[in-house]
Amino acid sequence: MSSVAKMRLINDLKRFDNRDEISNLYAMPKSDNLLVWEAVIFGPVETIWEGGCFKLTLEFNEEYPTKPPTVKFNTSIFHPNVYSDGKICLDILSNQWSSIFDVHVVLESIQSLLADPNPNSPANAEAARLYVENKKEYKKRVLECVENSWKQ
Repeated sequence: MSSVAKMRLINDLKRFDNRDEISNLYAMPKSDNLLVWEAVIFGPVETIWEGGCFKLTLEFNEEYPTKPPTVKFNTSIFHPNVYSDGKICLDILSNQWSSIFDVHVVLESIQSLLADPNPNSPANAEAARLYVENKKEYKKRVLECVENSWKQ
């Protein structure tokens, strides 16, 4: 692993460990591999996602922080901006990435995306359609995900 990526990930971990637990975001490297992290995002308070516990994997490469991590949900999720394989369609994970972003910013952005999807850039066409055309059905599907999130 490049020393730049290694030092940055160690600093991200230190900064993450010092964060206030109110954010409901948790992450740490998986076993002894600093390039693969496991994370948990709790559904944002006062949203239909509240009460959910969503697991993610973040994979970094040697070019971090110049290049963004690959992030995907391990928990099944019904959301306009999440592909069926769990990959996330989010601008800061692609064309709007900046090396000033750290692990906490990435997870905070994903947590925010849960409550504020972008149906104009869908990764899941059915979720985007329901979000726009049938909020009641969309909410029902999300609440099923929230309930099932603790079983996965």
